[in-house]
Amino acid sequence: MTRGVIAVAGSSGLIGSALVSALRTADNRVIRLVRRTPANADEVFWNPETGEFDWRTLQGVDAVVNLCGVSVGSKRWSGAFKQSLRDSRIEPTELLADSALAAGVPVLVNASAVGFYGNTHSRITDETTVAGTGFLAQLCIDWEAATATADDGGMRVVLARTGLVLAPSGGMLGRLRPIFGVGLGARLGSGRQYMPWITLEDEVRALLFALSHDELSGPVNVTGPAPVTNGEFTEALGRALHRPTPLAVPGFALRAALGEFADEGLLGGQRAIPAALEAAGFTFHQRTIGEALSYVTAPNAA
Repeated sequence: MTRGVIAVAGSSGLIGSALVSALRTADNRVIRLVRRTPANADEVFWNPETGEFDWRTLQGVDAVVNLCGVSVGSKRWSGAFKQSLRDSRIEPTELLADSALAAGVPVLVNASAVGFYGNTHSRITDETTVAGTGFLAQLCIDWEAATATADDGGMRVVLARTGLVLAPSGGMLGRLRPIFGVGLGARLGSGRQYMPWITLEDEVRALLFALSHDELSGPVNVTGPAPVTNGEFTEALGRALHRPTPLAVPGFALRAALGEFADEGLLGGQRAIPAALEAAGFTFHQRTIGEALSYVTAPNAA
């Protein structure tokens, strides 16, 4: 991508930290938006909860990447936690969209998720698929709508609808690997629900691609080209770790343990494909779940 100045919100998470590293490796200047006292000239304070942010700090910035959002699977879905999921996404996005437009930033790449589509069962889902129903779908609808100021103002806005990110450490695989490693890996429910996945490497490469390709705007599925069912994923991870996976966790047990999140986050899914990315010429380094899991579970994986 062309060298420039990129502001990143949510830069300390799994995706954000990897993106910042990749941007700096490519000789971009990265401005990290932080919610504490800045430690150096490349950090800028903001507080989305109170609306504290000097939009003038974005003047001269070439693009803003917004990756803010509390993990949807980090707690049981109480009413208070569901509200925190909304507050951690919608308010920061509105503030960033308004500020970036005021500062004359030309590009906003904003995180979203394939949860936008709801549970699509085995139906192939691309960016033309309409929104689904349920809490996660409505969360994504409202999250994306929070970028409207920037879009209406003429900025190029990319809505990066990400799937399950597979990384050598951390994220979903960080939680699953110890379980599978002792032979307790299991499919969830019927195992027929689809899991749109992408490796962290390709996730970051796709975000860099979106920053530098002006033809990309609106919704972009940031997922691998070959989504698999939960059953297929379970078998593939067992093979990668050389462990058997004969077990299954019944849906009723997941619902009892996790409540509403079980149905929307684990027992439903999307057979999402990256139509917009591939049409723009993006090529994946890991195209199949076997390639992806071999890559992220390799002993020397970084």
